[in-house]
Amino acid sequence: MAIQEPSGAPSALTSSALAAIRRTSAVDTVRARISLAVDLGLLAPGERLPNVQATAAALGVGEITVRRALRTLEDEGVVQRRPGRTGGTFIAERPRRRTVAQVAAYREDSERVHRLIDERIVLEAGFAQLAAERLDQPGLDRLDQCVREMDAAGSWAEFHAGDKRFHLALAEAAGLPSALAMYERVTGELYAYFLPYPLDYLRGSNEQHKAIRAALGARDAALAAGLLRDHVAELHHSMYVGFADSDNAERGDDG
Repeated sequence: MAIQEPSGAPSALTSSALAAIRRTSAVDTVRARISLAVDLGLLAPGERLPNVQATAAALGVGEITVRRALRTLEDEGVVQRRPGRTGGTFIAERPRRRTVAQVAAYREDSERVHRLIDERIVLEAGFAQLAAERLDQPGLDRLDQCVREMDAAGSWAEFHAGDKRFHLALAEAAGLPSALAMYERVTGELYAYFLPYPLDYLRGSNEQHKAIRAALGARDAALAAGLLRDHVAELHHSMYVGFADSDNAERGDDG
């Protein structure tokens, strides 16, 4: 369901900005996200996908939606499902590429995604500045637990859950309920564009979390804010929009 916006000046979350993905069904968004991850090389041939429950939680949809999407992706030659104790859903050994037309909605929303990332940078850098002054030991322990969970994650879905908890805990530590509500709205919209990523890359991202946590523990507000700003700004290059922009430039596309 689309988020209702208050009346007034348009924002990055107005209905017009949401048009592309909001025209896409929940099943097709799952198809598009997995297919796009395959097209961009983020999911490798033969790679096992997390179970349905974990995939649904990571992509913010229901389990029935994931099952339907995977059945269709199997028919399209993107994934293979294998029965038995060691079975599951795997990226096909020779996956068909560019088979999901709904991927176009994600590429169409590229400009909007960059804008959401910028909004998140502003909010999280500010949260870090305040959190460095206000975080108590239980708050720091909460961040440490999230970091440990991400280190131990066995899939991109598990890592994504820990990553969300880390950033939310830091935002809550700033003690600004109205800004927190804005942050949850921005990240909620941004997470709709989340794609699976290789665990090696994600574990590198967790090293940045550790540096942010250390700056917060040292109560170095300027360092914490700078590290978090750079951490989130990296999404401009590492999120699918960065890959898509590079792909377009190589092919000489205008869009």
